[in-house]
This record gives sequence, C-alpha cells and structure tokens, in this order.
Amino acid sequence: MEIGIVAGIRRFPVKSLSGESLDEVDVLTDGLAGDRLHALTVREGHARVGKTYRGKENGRLHVLTDADAGADLARQSGVVVDLSGGSGERFFDAAPVSLLVDRWLEGASAYLGYAVEADRFRANLLVAADASFSLEESALVGSVLVLGEVRLQVESPIDRCVTVTYAPDASASDPRLLRYLAERRGNAMGVYCRVERTGAVKLGDVVERA
Repeated sequence: MEIGIVAGIRRFPVKSLSGESLDEVDVLTDGLAGDRLHALTVREGHARVGKTYRGKENGRLHVLTDADAGADLARQSGVVVDLSGGSGERFFDAAPVSLLVDRWLEGASAYLGYAVEADRFRANLLVAADASFSLEESALVGSVLVLGEVRLQVESPIDRCVTVTYAPDASASDPRLLRYLAERRGNAMGVYCRVERTGAVKLGDVVERA
C-alpha cells in the first residue's frame, strides 16, 4: 500500500531548538544521523533539575539554533541550564524517528481556518500523502513502512502538548489547536517509529506500507 512520498526531512541537533532541513539523510539504528545529539539540561531554578529544558518550559526555544542562545533565554527566566550530550547518547521523547503525513493536518486546518504548518510538530519525516491514503495514526501502529533503503516499525501515535500551539516563528500562540487535537484526534498527531532496517532516505522516496 502506497502512503505517499517523502516531502520533508528534518533533524534537530539540539533537542527543542530549531531544526535543519535536509535533502537526504542516513537513518541509523538509533535515529537520523545527527538528530537530537544534545539537549539543554536544567541545573537549577526549575522543577526539572537533571532533565531536559523543553518547549513546554519556554515557547521561544524552537526558533533558536544556538545552544548558548538557549541558555541565555533560560537564564532570563531564572533557570540555569547547560549543554548535555556528545558521548553517543540521544535525547528522544519516546522513539528515535517521528513521522507525519500531511493529510492528518487537513482537519486541523479546516477547524482553525488556516493552513496548519507541519513545522509545529517537529517531525523527522514529512510524507505527502497519496490521493488514496485515508488511514489515521492508530491504524498504522504495528505496520512496517518502507522508504528508500529504510524500514520503520510504527510504534505509537504521538501524544501532543502545548508546544504545537506556538507558531513556527514564535509570533503567536493558538490554543485552539491543542483543543482540536484533544477533542477530535485523541490528542495525537504523527507517529513514533523504530528502525528495523538502516539506510538512506531522500526527498521524493516513495513511502509504502509493507
């Protein structure tokens, strides 16, 4: 079954900060090469001491590309953070690869009255759906997706939080989006995947359900 084609590839070198758009990427057993290798870790001034400082804690982190700028932003809120990582660990929420199909955004766009940006959801892979594709996230759980050289096992829908309400440029927040997800989509948007077979993925690769 054809789901669509790869229309976007993004990785996030520092968790919660701005990502990089790529034309091609190697997918390793532990996720996209270069993805979420670092994170800002709270050291004092917040209840999350020892844990990552995220968009939930600061709605402007996602527009920054530099970890020092992220630390400065945290400091303005009285939070001390430092940069963790660099020793091979990764900073994922639940699984190493996240995937979003553009069709899943259509209901949200209709509800809100504007085109909801895929960037809000910080997915590694954006798929432009085939005209015949109509499945929701839950229907893909347990499936194997084939794209390029890669095989991904779909683990679960992605449960969303307040972070998706922030505009990609941090110009505004729209809490109606989270309300829509809670009321109409079981709070889900996108799926988490684990890597069953490594390899390269590039823009334009066909995405199929094996």
